[in-house]
Amino acid sequence: MKLFVVYLVSLFVTASSFSCESQHRQQQRFHHVVLFQTSKREEFDAHTSTTRSRFLTQAVITSVAASTGPIFLFQEPALARGRATLEFAYDKYTPRIMAGGSFYKSQLKNMIAGNDFAGIKSALAEPPKKSKEDRAKVDGGVTERASQAGQFSDSRVIVAMDLFASQFSDNSISPKTKAMKKEVDELRSIVQTMDSLAKQALGEESAGGGFFGLGKKQPNKSEISQKMKELYIEGGTAWNRYVFAANDGLPVTFNKLPYL
Repeated sequence: MKLFVVYLVSLFVTASSFSCESQHRQQQRFHHVVLFQTSKREEFDAHTSTTRSRFLTQAVITSVAASTGPIFLFQEPALARGRATLEFAYDKYTPRIMAGGSFYKSQLKNMIAGNDFAGIKSALAEPPKKSKEDRAKVDGGVTERASQAGQFSDSRVIVAMDLFASQFSDNSISPKTKAMKKEVDELRSIVQTMDSLAKQALGEESAGGGFFGLGKKQPNKSEISQKMKELYIEGGTAWNRYVFAANDGLPVTFNKLPYL
């Protein structure tokens, strides 16, 4: 009798797993996010559907275990570095990530729309290198230099995204970390190109050979403006894909990272 019950449970778990995997494959189609549109309803439906399947599975297992003795237990996926470490990293890095996202979809968007190349350059600027004067300061000038970093600079935002992605791996790099870091690399490349374009528009940098198909020709401001808008969309899509990967499997006690 026990073997028959175990067989029924096995069939139920297999069906539930197939349903969850189907939903996961549907979520993986989330490749190109439409900027400024957050599919919260779809995310909620996918989450509640998966949770419902998991709840029913656990309910059946609990019922069978009570009558036939312990067979096996289901557990939530373990976080690579532990809950306490993730909480510390979340509190340390996500405020910078969220502030960067807020800046990207508001101030930076307006700068790009208005061809404010000086503002774009400032927003993406890296902090100055350590000087001789910094050595005499209590913290080596770290605080002062950090305050000079642009609101969407690599050191302020993208480094935080990179470090947060690393928290989901331990001895080996997890698929989650790989997915997040892939978008970090994409966004970093886009920001570097944006910075170069802004400096070209200001006459501070030359295009060089082969720049986005223009050969050695120095692009005019109209061409730079168009390319900057395209990069902005690409950067927003990479950002939203990063958020999607970060939120996937994040404990329910943590606030989800917001989409643009």
